[in-house]
Amino acid sequence: MKYNRWGRWLISIFFLTCFTKSIYAAEIVADTLVSGWEFSRVDEGIWRPATVPGTVHTDLLALQLIPDPFVGTNEKAVQWVDKKDWQYRKRWKLTASDLQYDVLELDFKGLDTYASVYVNGHLVLQSANMFVEQVVNVKQWLHEGENELRVLFESPIKHDMPQFLKDQVIYPAGNDASDIPLSVYARKAPYHYGWDWGPRLVTAGIWKPVYLKKWNKAIIRDIWWQQQQLDAAKAAINAVLTLETVTAGTYSLKLSAALPGAGQQTITKVVTLQKGTNTIQVPVQIKQPKLWWPAGLGDPTRYTMSAQLVDKNTVLATDQQLIGLRTIEVVNKPDSLGESFYVKVNGRAVFMKGANYIPQDNFLPRVSEKKYRQLFEDMQSSHFNMVRVWGGGVYEDDQFYALADASGILVWQDFMFACTLYPSDTAFLANVRQEAAYTIKRLRNHPSLALWCGNNEVAVAIKNWGWQSGYAYTDAQWASLQQGYDQLFKELLPTVVKENDPGRFYFHSSPISNWGKKEDFTKGDNHYWGVWHGMEWFEAFNTHIPRFMSEYGFQSFPEMATIDSFATKADYDIFSNVMQAHQKSPAKGNTAIKTYMLHYYHAPKDFPSFVYLSQVLQAEGMKVAIEAHRRAMPYCMGTLYWQLNDCWPGPSWSGRDYYGRWKALQYYVKDAFTPLLVSGLVENKQLGIWLVSDENKDQKGDLELIATNLSGHPLWQQTLKNITIKANTSNKVIAVDTAAILKGRNPAEVICYAQLRIDNKIIKRNIFYFVPAKEMALEEPSVAVTFGKQPAQDNVVYMTVKAEKLARNVYLQLDDATPEERFEENYFDLLPGENKTIRIYTKRNPVAIRAALKVTSLVDTYKN
Repeated sequence: MKYNRWGRWLISIFFLTCFTKSIYAAEIVADTLVSGWEFSRVDEGIWRPATVPGTVHTDLLALQLIPDPFVGTNEKAVQWVDKKDWQYRKRWKLTASDLQYDVLELDFKGLDTYASVYVNGHLVLQSANMFVEQVVNVKQWLHEGENELRVLFESPIKHDMPQFLKDQVIYPAGNDASDIPLSVYARKAPYHYGWDWGPRLVTAGIWKPVYLKKWNKAIIRDIWWQQQQLDAAKAAINAVLTLETVTAGTYSLKLSAALPGAGQQTITKVVTLQKGTNTIQVPVQIKQPKLWWPAGLGDPTRYTMSAQLVDKNTVLATDQQLIGLRTIEVVNKPDSLGESFYVKVNGRAVFMKGANYIPQDNFLPRVSEKKYRQLFEDMQSSHFNMVRVWGGGVYEDDQFYALADASGILVWQDFMFACTLYPSDTAFLANVRQEAAYTIKRLRNHPSLALWCGNNEVAVAIKNWGWQSGYAYTDAQWASLQQGYDQLFKELLPTVVKENDPGRFYFHSSPISNWGKKEDFTKGDNHYWGVWHGMEWFEAFNTHIPRFMSEYGFQSFPEMATIDSFATKADYDIFSNVMQAHQKSPAKGNTAIKTYMLHYYHAPKDFPSFVYLSQVLQAEGMKVAIEAHRRAMPYCMGTLYWQLNDCWPGPSWSGRDYYGRWKALQYYVKDAFTPLLVSGLVENKQLGIWLVSDENKDQKGDLELIATNLSGHPLWQQTLKNITIKANTSNKVIAVDTAAILKGRNPAEVICYAQLRIDNKIIKRNIFYFVPAKEMALEEPSVAVTFGKQPAQDNVVYMTVKAEKLARNVYLQLDDATPEERFEENYFDLLPGENKTIRIYTKRNPVAIRAALKVTSLVDTYKN
């Protein structure tokens, strides 16, 4: 690699962060300590093979010492695991040359949670926070030959019970699926203790990789590329390097920046370092910077920034990061309509489209790189530009944020607090301070990082959830708990953000406003749960529109292939023990799904029909919401639905199930989030049509409105020629009296659709119905399938479907399909006589596909 010296120390790069990957050069060696581990229950003393990274539960499961907690009602059978103390050990050899290094340090990327680490019998560190990396120099306790590393994990239940008894107050942790809610005390993933979409599996273990790092003289601990100015001419950046030195002296820093296709530039700076921690600041500039843009608006351009610490001709340490240059502003302030909440990227107000994300597994080490990549591919293909990392899970793995950077998907980052109050004693706050500082430093360089949020729903709960009376708090207790809230979320966290990531937007709790009153929808972000929790019908989404919708949702079951992973045919009943065990919102859950279903649809004839119809119900309801939010731009400037994914298999609000299989919702989201949207709404006996554009430029097109009967016979048509689709706007382009369309006909027998043509090609279509599906006299559509001769592609087959009559919610499925096998479109409505060609992502050939293919439409759920 060739480096060029700069005369003025100008670096052609910047960014506000990205994936940080340390590369250990000449004198730094990082041994990965992942093999040869054993574990045991402390009170049993039997050592068995273990996997690191891993958890106690997955190690026990691998040895068949516990049943799979995801299957049947087995979750209850493994609740003893978190009441026990566990320990892990590993033996390995060191040579005399290993011990010649100045520093030999253990680097635990993640210990879950109350851990004591011993090296050759010596206690070298104690950890009480799952979210914080632990690094300790252990050279003094190591010796030539065999060494032993042992990690003792204390039961979080046993550890925190004394604090609970001392406090003499029960915190309102409604998620905690136990008689005594202890989750508030532990700085570990809150959802491990249970939630209304996931099981209670309180894990322990070495959940991230472990390294033994050997180095001499000095090391780079951290680099913060702090963007201070950005315009078309230049980016001004302050490179803040944190170096740790064991040998004081003079060293060289080499900083280089590269942009693909634009070459590389390097500067060298001589620094004098003292023993201990040193902070070095180097001002850098990038001329004519290329910007990082979110998905749909431009390229997520990133610069490669490298730093080397050199002693004479020896490279001591190297750090390399991909950096994106952009400005992000969250505008949350009073305006003429109430209180705004929207995101500006590079000076442009951007409508946010995305979802709330929870951890992908209750056992986090099982989330592979492949799963992360598929997650982001699904978000990209669904036209996301934002994902919210919700506060009841974990701060995600580095690769999550790296993929967000590369995909142009902004990250709304909660701190890990949700739906309860928390302790405010000195030790707890000190633990949180360390957690917050570590997390901010780890993530602040990512261009995708948009904002920090203190917690999920705690502030709105204090005001509206009746905690004081529900938990019988005295006035003194209630005042103390609220004071503790202010200390944590209004003082500590914003202070740590300001110290470590100044300029980034922070607000103490989402949502800003409740959903019970009309004025709530004029202020900031909102979690609207009138639909579902409030049992309001889907049409309420059209009238309950906030400035930014950061949560809303509706449940459905996963498809039958996923259900069969945890249930048998004997369990095919929504009120069976197994289905109830996997429904983590039991008070409402399955009953609510059925209630809404019977309001809009015929009763399903059997359990598989119920499962299919639950997905159609969810998708159709959420379509109402998403389109309402997008039509209301710029009053409403974001829609993040609950939820993107699952942590185990079962009914939930997700669009992707635990295995990554798309529900109907995800297909509908993909369609509703397209940059160009045609949306219709009947109000005051008029059908209004909106054209919504997230594009960067105006376009011209023709809008066709067509009404037919259920067999496809034309009844009415109107075309708007050469209309302008304005960039980054929502416009109501026409309103037509429904009487003019129906002309006295039964509305249950009419199909109406609008389609946008650009350059004589149909770009977008939306179909409208005047009555609920159960009122329509649908007939068997006679769907036919053929396989075309489109150009061959690896793992892609083209299929054409055609229906003689209206086919609603056509569901295509393959027997024994893997989660990777997917139809490009699914659950769609097929107009009478229409041909629709669809790609299937599969390794099967057309003959095998035809043999395995099953086609379902809405009439099949209630007709034999």
